[in-house]
Amino acid sequence: MHWEQTLSDARRRKLAFRASHRGMREMDLFMEAFVAAHLDGFDDEALEEFERILDIPDQQVYGWILGQSQPPGEARSRVLDLLLSFRYVAPNQRRTTS
Repeated sequence: MHWEQTLSDARRRKLAFRASHRGMREMDLFMEAFVAAHLDGFDDEALEEFERILDIPDQQVYGWILGQSQPPGEARSRVLDLLLSFRYVAPNQRRTTS
């Protein structure tokens, strides 16, 4: 059982890295926040769905997130629906006073 957990943890780390290193900064930040909020709760099926999403080009997924276009039916999954309903909140920027 322990080795299964180790494999699962390694898979999650790999997916988290892929999600936050997509190449488009906006997507990196969005996906990093999404991963922080949801990845630990994903079962194997959800991890597979998320992996399929990571194989889709940034611009396409970004358009779906912004509502500029709709994903095709074959791309729909519970994880994609969760991703599309996720609301990114930018970290508080540090304010300096003069």
